[in-house]
Amino acid sequence: MLTVTQLAKACNISRTTVLYYERVGLLQPANRSDNGYRWYGEKEVARLKSILSYRSFGLPVQEIGPMLERKKTVKQEQTLRNQFNALEQEIQTLRQQQKAILMVLEEPELLEKNQLTKARWVEIMRGAGFNEEDMTNWHKQFEKTEPDAHQEFLESLNIDADEIKIIRLKSR
Repeated sequence: MLTVTQLAKACNISRTTVLYYERVGLLQPANRSDNGYRWYGEKEVARLKSILSYRSFGLPVQEIGPMLERKKTVKQEQTLRNQFNALEQEIQTLRQQQKAILMVLEEPELLEKNQLTKARWVEIMRGAGFNEEDMTNWHKQFEKTEPDAHQEFLESLNIDADEIKIIRLKSR
């Protein structure tokens, strides 16, 4: 039997992560001692390894519980297929973003001379395969991760303040 700390070390995760999985109902100790110590056996170790596998696939914690309770089912397979498709879409989006950046890098004078306009940027994004939804998602991600840089970027395109405000509000 393993304590929380021993289990965490054995699975190369933090003690906090083990306790979190308990709190959300994914992992329960085999038993508790009179002093409150949690003890985990082989069954719990195997379950934690399954949880960690599903997390490594990018599955949200709330989807893992049902996956653990089922033996190979159509629902389980569909959940994994859905995750695969979501990852594939994310990869495609990232590739499009890379293409857009490369297009700008091939014309660095646009940035250096502050000649990159909204129209030119949209043209570059479309040339990289972006549609309206992709561009909206790009702005959302930019706003979410780097709001100040997003503001600065929009200003560099010589977009007026009112339009910038609209773009940023739609990105939230």
